Formats: sequence, C-alpha cells, structure tokens
Amino acid sequence: MQLTGKTAVITGGAKGIGSACVRALHAEGASIAILDVEDYGSELAAGLGERVIFIHCDVSRESDVSAAMAEVNDRLGGPDILVNNAGIQRYTTVTETTEEEWDLVMNVNLKSAFLCAKHAIPHMQARGAGVVVNISSVQAFISQKTVAPYVTSKTALLGLTRSIAVDYGPQIRCVAVCPGTIDTPMLRDAIQLSPDPEAVYQECMDMHLVKRIGTPEEVAALVLLVAGPQGGFFTGQAIRIDGGLGVTIAGSKRED
Repeated sequence: MQLTGKTAVITGGAKGIGSACVRALHAEGASIAILDVEDYGSELAAGLGERVIFIHCDVSRESDVSAAMAEVNDRLGGPDILVNNAGIQRYTTVTETTEEEWDLVMNVNLKSAFLCAKHAIPHMQARGAGVVVNISSVQAFISQKTVAPYVTSKTALLGLTRSIAVDYGPQIRCVAVCPGTIDTPMLRDAIQLSPDPEAVYQECMDMHLVKRIGTPEEVAALVLLVAGPQGGFFTGQAIRIDGGLGVTIAGSKRED
C-alpha cells in the first residue's frame, strides 16, 4: 500500500487508461478523485467505494477545474498526484481541420493539463510535495497520416512536462507517459470508422514489435511506478510504453 495517505486526481478517469489508473492507485491505498464529463465515472467510484469520489468536470474550463480542485481539497485533503489523462482523437490533416475542431482537441488534450496543473500545484506545494503525470503518446515522437491536431497536442504535452519539472522542482516532479496503441474504448471507436475493423485491429497488432496491443493496466502500472515512492528519481522525462512501435525504420513490415 505504497500510496496510503495520498490523494490522486485522475482526469478522464471514467474509462480506458484513466479507469485503469484509478483502480491501480486505489489498490495501493490512495484516495481518488475522478474528474470526467462522463457521468458513469460515478458508477466506477461507487463500485470502488471507500476513498473514491467522482466530480463532473469539464477539464477544459478553468472555472470547472478550480472548483473541482477546491472540492478535492475539502473532501480528500488536497492532491498529491495529478494524472492528466483526459484526451480525444480526431482524424484530419491541417487543411481539413476546422478551427472549431482544432480548438476542441487542443482544449481537451493540452489546455486541460495546463489548467489542472495550475490549480493542483499550489495544493501540492502546501502539502510539501507532489507529482504530475501527463499522459502523452508515442505519437509525440512518430506520427501517422491524418492526425494533425492530436499529434500536435500530444507533442506539446512534452514541453509542458519539462516546464513543470523545471519550474517547480525539486518539490514537484512531472513525468510524461507515452503509450503506443492501447486497447481502449477510444481505439475501438476509431477502428469502427474503418470499412474493415478486423483488418485494422490486426494491423495495429502487427506494427508493434511485441505483436500485440497494450492494455490500460500496463500503462497504469507505469503511472503507478513514476507517481509512487519508487519513482522518485523520474522527472522532466517522457517515457514510452509502446511495444516497440516505430523502432524499425519507417515502421517497416518487411521480413528479411
């Protein structure tokens, strides 16, 4: 129970990687605040019971975030760990992306991390220490076609990670976790846009050196490591958990 007495705020915690982080950190003794616009996050909180609360929060709105962090402070004693996990995907090029769509992706994927860190860090400083974990993506390093807003937002998270680590260390640590393809509802929804979802799923498996897709629980285990006492020497870094995606030249499938 390495996180006993600690409080973690997890955005986008209702499903996917977020819900896996909720379960992993809760299992290690942390009190958890789930911040999400999906109200079934309340079902997850109720199912876990003790030490878990759900706050309906649009993390791209400063008024919502400020109020949520104040509620966390009042009900759970203030955040020690912030996991900025909330994110969305859109499939467009620069010339196809509308201004509204660009702003939406940036607000959910990037602005939310800035706002949550802005309002969580003062509470962490008052408590003496804290950790911010930004869920970025392997696509902060490599990319594919027609994901311009997503790639831009996830790449920018690496700069935010470094800035927080530099500006608030040694009291506050900040780490970016960069997953490859993970079996989440977002992935499943994206695959269903294809005329042949099974083929796309197989392609997703094949492009990783481990020949499979990752699980939310594997990402959550890394988040637990970097956020916990055993990860105390991690800060300012982007850590890939990507099954070897993009290690081969141009992601080549050629067999010699």
